[in-house]
Amino acid sequence: MFKADYIFARILLPLIVGIGVFYFFPTENLIVTLSIISAAIFLLLFVINFTYKILNAYKFKGISGFLFFTFFFSFGGLLCLLNNEKLKADYFAKKDYKLLKIWVNDEPEQTNDILRFKARVISGYLNNNQLKQSGQILLALKVDSLNPIHLEYGDELIVSAKYLDVEPPYNPAEFDFKQWLANQNVFEQAFINQNHILKTNRNIGNPILKFALKLREAQVNKYRKLIKNDEAFAVASTLILGYRADLSKETLAAYSKTGTIHALSVSGSHVAIIFFVLDFMLIFLDRKRGTKILKFILIFSLIWIYALITGLSPSVVRSAIMIGIFITAKTFARNKNGYNTLAFAAFCQLIYNPFLIWDVGFQLSYISVFGLIYLQPKIYKWIYIKNKWLNKVWELIAISLAAQIVTFPLCIYYFHQFPIYFLLGNLFISLPLMVIMILGIIVLIPFADKLSTIFEWIIVSTNQILKWIADLPYSTLSSIWINLPELLLLSLSLGLFIYALTNYNKKLIYASILLYIFYASLIVYDDWVATKQQKIIFFTLRKNYAAAFISGRETILLTDLNANDKNFHFFVKPALEQAQISKINFINLNRDTLINHFIKKDNQIVFKGYRILLIDEFLNYKNLNIEGKFSSLWLTGNIRFMLENLNRHIEFKSLIIDATNKDYKIASFKTFAENNSIPQHVLKKNPAYLVQLTQ
Repeated sequence: MFKADYIFARILLPLIVGIGVFYFFPTENLIVTLSIISAAIFLLLFVINFTYKILNAYKFKGISGFLFFTFFFSFGGLLCLLNNEKLKADYFAKKDYKLLKIWVNDEPEQTNDILRFKARVISGYLNNNQLKQSGQILLALKVDSLNPIHLEYGDELIVSAKYLDVEPPYNPAEFDFKQWLANQNVFEQAFINQNHILKTNRNIGNPILKFALKLREAQVNKYRKLIKNDEAFAVASTLILGYRADLSKETLAAYSKTGTIHALSVSGSHVAIIFFVLDFMLIFLDRKRGTKILKFILIFSLIWIYALITGLSPSVVRSAIMIGIFITAKTFARNKNGYNTLAFAAFCQLIYNPFLIWDVGFQLSYISVFGLIYLQPKIYKWIYIKNKWLNKVWELIAISLAAQIVTFPLCIYYFHQFPIYFLLGNLFISLPLMVIMILGIIVLIPFADKLSTIFEWIIVSTNQILKWIADLPYSTLSSIWINLPELLLLSLSLGLFIYALTNYNKKLIYASILLYIFYASLIVYDDWVATKQQKIIFFTLRKNYAAAFISGRETILLTDLNANDKNFHFFVKPALEQAQISKINFINLNRDTLINHFIKKDNQIVFKGYRILLIDEFLNYKNLNIEGKFSSLWLTGNIRFMLENLNRHIEFKSLIIDATNKDYKIASFKTFAENNSIPQHVLKKNPAYLVQLTQ
């Protein structure tokens, strides 16, 4: 029914489609339905294959192919639903437990006095009964600065916590932390103090993973002793060991702007470097069948030893599995089809964890490897170079081009930027990265620490050159926002164009150009809309206020945040970038301002005909001598002003209540609005308030 060469490549597509579709329909009833469908189709296919010659089933290949597609589609959906923690009968959040017994199932991260970690629930305590439960929870623990608690992977704890659903994004273009956690099967979170937690002095984590994390910690400590430069230490720990070190903003920006940020994430490229180095060093073992198997055992073992050193981080494990399957096929398979091997690696990992299809690292890893298999040889053949060393340089360029081209649409969609000098950056980083990887592992070996000086110098020099490249004019196209339909159009156009070029198919080239014109038209339309936009965004924040008065590509941002504040970067800036704002005028409520169509004076704001009366702390215990009609009243600064005492000559259509007001004040304002049938918009734990203005 399927060509044996491509069987996993063919069944992977319906499996992914099934997982993707049923992820959005998480209901228990569908589990039963999909189980019956999968079982019935499997039995039918078994009967067809068992009686293939008797029934002359070859005449019905189309029907058999459809059944295969349907089986893996439903099987993928079934896998997705069975892996959804919320659909399990004993999911802990279905009941309100006052106490939970949990264990720490990842490495805790501390920021200031807050310790964050994911934990797996063992049981819940209800009416003095301990009930076995399942599920995961994200905990934010406020640590006692005088007597801080020490937690590590596997620690068993009893916590007193009120768990809540993870909050969704409230502002336009804000990072969807709720969805990001849901893709990891985490749906609840809790914020607790250290005195609400009890360690049972038991560690029940996976002993292999615990050993790996301890091993990595020892290697990080060794780096700390050997490397004097803090930035070099941070790069070495992140790049080689996958340890989340504190990299400076300048270094992160340099790697990001040069398109080499992948070098700082221990992933497929790092494992591939180790594989190629080992494959080259052990090439003398390729002569006989027996020594070839010995070579396979050595490389396979050393790759997993490296994975252990990195703490068995998910990205490294994923890459080790992928490379492991590749070298197994290379050693033992007669027909070494790269696409089928790649599909088999993805198939195995999705069977284990179907939610991986939403992992950005998983998507980029497999797409980039596909690009290397399919596109790199074709790019390499464009130019024939006799010189051995120049040929190696061209080979590196072909690799960089192939990986960058196939991942280009996804990188723009997820990261909203494109590095102009990616070729220069990747060409430069290729050799240093290889040397850094090899030296970084060697210096961890006893009696090899004398090489640490050279190791440190190479890292420092590499960082300096990347910073120089990043500072070149027009190094990055940033603030590029495309939506899902535009991503699909761009990807389809690019895919068709590449396939048409490699197969000399003019019709497909024309089709790809038409798709690209359609995509470009949407982009031009988005740009036109951006130049004509007139709107106000009142942002939802935790303790601050921010409102963007947008006209075309310029905005007046009325806020108590500054351009360097992390709250501005996380909650406000993404919305302004998505709106294609090129100029931001920061002002605050303490100063009167007149800019273009924006006027703020005497507690009044006027913008494009939209009038706001500002009720702040300066009006506490005062009588308002203002009359007129207002679009909104903006309540800010936890005011003591009594809304009941508003002048009868003041008319307004809605209340805007920002996060600078305390909860009890917000509650009283809401009561006032409800009693007087006035629309109210609370900018705290509610969606941002968007006002579209007529031109």
